[in-house]
Amino acid sequence: MAAHWEHFEHEADIGVRGTGETAAAAFEQAALAMTAVIADPESVSAREPVSVHCEAPDLELLLVDWLNALVYEMATRHWLFARFEVAIDGQRLHARAWGEPLNLARHEPAVEIKGATYTMLAVRQQSDGQWLAQCVVDV
Repeated sequence: MAAHWEHFEHEADIGVRGTGETAAAAFEQAALAMTAVIADPESVSAREPVSVHCEAPDLELLLVDWLNALVYEMATRHWLFARFEVAIDGQRLHARAWGEPLNLARHEPAVEIKGATYTMLAVRQQSDGQWLAQCVVDV
């Protein structure tokens, strides 16, 4: 099964879910799902990289920190990201996110994400060997 992202329903907010062969790949796909809450990821050019570093006591908290670091970068830079490269070393995450400045006309943003939450938070290896990374984001 190939890595992929998807959304899942959750009352007023929206869930983001990523799967992949590794936890890092699942984190990348969860980030892409988060971009897709805002705009079509295909409309975002992966022009320039931004480095992101996080540390947390476990993978679940690391996922929330990772997504919230991206929310921060999007808010302060006024950017969207379309490509992600994540490396996880124990409790540390080192990543690069490629993106571009937000263009209202081209990206047509649907919502602004306020942050990743602990609601429905899960990071685990599934019975098929694929990793799952998910949580609900506050919109």
